[in-house]
Amino acid sequence: MPRKSKTQKPNSGDGRFSYEGLDRVIHEKARLGILASLAAQENGLLFNDLKRLCSLTDGNLNRHLAVLSEAGLVEIWKGRRGPRPQTLYRLTSKGRQRFAEYIGVLESVVADAQSREQSQSGQQQSSAGWSAA
Repeated sequence: MPRKSKTQKPNSGDGRFSYEGLDRVIHEKARLGILASLAAQENGLLFNDLKRLCSLTDGNLNRHLAVLSEAGLVEIWKGRRGPRPQTLYRLTSKGRQRFAEYIGVLESVVADAQSREQSQSGQQQSSAGWSAA
C-alpha cells in the first residue's frame, strides 16, 4: 500500500467514520448514565439517587465517579442532612461542555446510520460479484 506524504491531501472520506469525539472517559455505559443523570439535574444529585437512577452498586458507582472527578467532569460536595453525612455530585462547566460535545458526536453517528438506511430503503443492495458468507 503506498504511503501518503504529509503534503498529500487526504481523501475526502478518510477517517469519516472514526468519530474521534467519542471520549473514552464518557463512552463507558455506566459513566454515560451518570453524566446523563447529572446533566438533567443542574443542582446535582445525591449518591443514593445516582445509585438508584443508574442501577449501580456502591463500589461500582464510587469507581466511576472517581474517574469522572479525576477527569474534571464531576465535582463533589460533602455536607450533612440531619445526622447523616451526604455527598452531592454535579457536572462541572467543563463536564457539561464535554458531555454536550460528546452528544453532538453521537448525533452524527445516528445521522450517518440513518442516512445510509434511508438511501437504501426500497432498493436492492448491489453486491457486484459478492455473495453472503
